[in-house]
Amino acid sequence: METIPSSDRMSELKAFDETKAGVKGLVDSGITTIPRIFIQDQHTKHKFDDKPICRDPKINIPIIDFEGIHKDASLRSQAVDQIRSACEKWGFFQAINHGIPTSVLDQAIDGIRRFFEKDVEVKKKYFSRDYSKKIRYCSNINLFSAPILYWKDTLSFDLGRDFSSPEELPEACRDIMITYNNQMWKTGEILCELLSEALGLSPNYLKDIGCVEEMTIGNNYYPECPQPQLTIGVTTHSDPGFVTVLIQDRIGGLQVFCEDQWFDITPVPGALVVNLGYMMQLITNDKFKSAYHRVLSKKEGSRISIGSFFMNNSCSRRYGPIKDLLSDENPPLYPEITLKDIYNNQSSIEELSALQKLKLARRCA
Repeated sequence: METIPSSDRMSELKAFDETKAGVKGLVDSGITTIPRIFIQDQHTKHKFDDKPICRDPKINIPIIDFEGIHKDASLRSQAVDQIRSACEKWGFFQAINHGIPTSVLDQAIDGIRRFFEKDVEVKKKYFSRDYSKKIRYCSNINLFSAPILYWKDTLSFDLGRDFSSPEELPEACRDIMITYNNQMWKTGEILCELLSEALGLSPNYLKDIGCVEEMTIGNNYYPECPQPQLTIGVTTHSDPGFVTVLIQDRIGGLQVFCEDQWFDITPVPGALVVNLGYMMQLITNDKFKSAYHRVLSKKEGSRISIGSFFMNNSCSRRYGPIKDLLSDENPPLYPEITLKDIYNNQSSIEELSALQKLKLARRCA
C-alpha cells in the first residue's frame, strides 16, 4: 500500500472538499477506482477489523416488542427484562411496535434520500463543518484531521425540542424531519424510562440526570462504492453519548462486535436500532455495554441511515458511576467526567478505547 506524502494528501483533501459534492459527487462522476485518500491501510484499521463475521442467520441482536408497555404491567416488565439482557450482552437491540408509525420512518428515509440525490448546487447551501450550526451538510466533518475517511456524506440537524424555523430545513425533507424530530424526542424519553427500570432505578432517573438533554440527528448517505473492500462506510467505533436510536433502509451493512466476532444487524421494517454509548457504560459501571460497531461499504445500492444521538454536552455537568448501583463488591470503575473528557480520550485506531483509558487512570489514581 503506497503512503501518500502529507503535502499531496492535503492537496487531495482540499480538492475533494472544494467540490462540496461529497462522496456522491465522486460516484456521479463515474469513477471506477476510489481516490487514495479513502483507502484504508493497516495503520488505520482497528484491531478488531479482521475478526471473523458470523454467518449464522439465526444469530442476531434481540428484537424487543414494545406493544402494550404503557398499559400492561406484565408486558412492560417483560420488555424491561429483555432490554436488561440485551444491554448487558450486546449493547444493542431492535425495538418494534415502539409508537412511531412505519410510514413516518419510511417517509424520513425517502426525504433524506431526496436531499442527497439533489443537484450539488442545491446541497451547497447547507455545506458547513461548523458544529455550532443547527443544520450542516458535508462529507467527513473532520476531513482534514481524521486518520480515516468514510465513504459517506452526512446532513446533521440540532433542532432541539421546539424547533420553530422550518424554512431553515432543506425543502426535500422539511416537513417529515420536523415530524421525525418531535417523535424522536418522545422516543428517547421512553427508552430512558425503560433503561432506568432495567437498572432497578425509578423510571425518571436517567431523564432527571440529563441523559436526554440534547439530541443530534445524523442523516447519512452511503453511496455505492466501486471498490468496497478498500474503504469503509464508518470505521469500528463506539458512540460517545448515552443512547443512539437509528433507522436504516433495507440495504444493510451495519455490524456489531460481540464475543470476538462481527454480526450483521439485519434491517427489520419499522424497527428502531437502539445502542448504548460510552457514557451509559460509564454511569452503569460496566453493567451495560457500549459495543463496537461499523458500517461496511457496498458495491451495489446506496444506503440511508438516520441516527438520533442523545447526550449532554454541558462542559460543567460531570458524570460518574451511579451511586445506587455501587457497593463494596461493585466499587466505581471510572472517575467523574464530562462528555468532553470522552472526546479527548477517544481515538478510533488506538489500542485502548476512551473508557479503557479512563478506567486505567482510575486504577492509577
